[in-house]
Amino acid sequence: MTNQTTELDRCDCNAIHEEVIAAVREKMPDEDILMDLADLFKLFSDSTRVRILCALQHSEMCVCDIAVLLGMTKSAVSHQLRQLRQTRLVRNRKDGKVVYYALDDEHVGNVFAQGLLHVCET
Repeated sequence: MTNQTTELDRCDCNAIHEEVIAAVREKMPDEDILMDLADLFKLFSDSTRVRILCALQHSEMCVCDIAVLLGMTKSAVSHQLRQLRQTRLVRNRKDGKVVYYALDDEHVGNVFAQGLLHVCET
């Protein structure tokens, strides 16, 4: 079966579909944008960050509450939140001495929700 899959995945044609290449090339974002997108998706590769995003999908929360929810130290949660904040996946606001975190915007929630739908498909 693996030999069949390998043969099906390989393209042995010599013809190049120049019009397809030209049309797709025109629609491709700049390389810098694609690198930023790759970096964004890398942040979703850590289960702790995904758990934080999931929690923030439901409610704005402070570091202490996230730490209790996830069974982690405040320091560990703060480290992950810093990374999420640097890539604009989360934002924060200060209320007195308490700093609250939330998803940065609706797009972040949509990306998370779509990913969750995808992995839950049967």
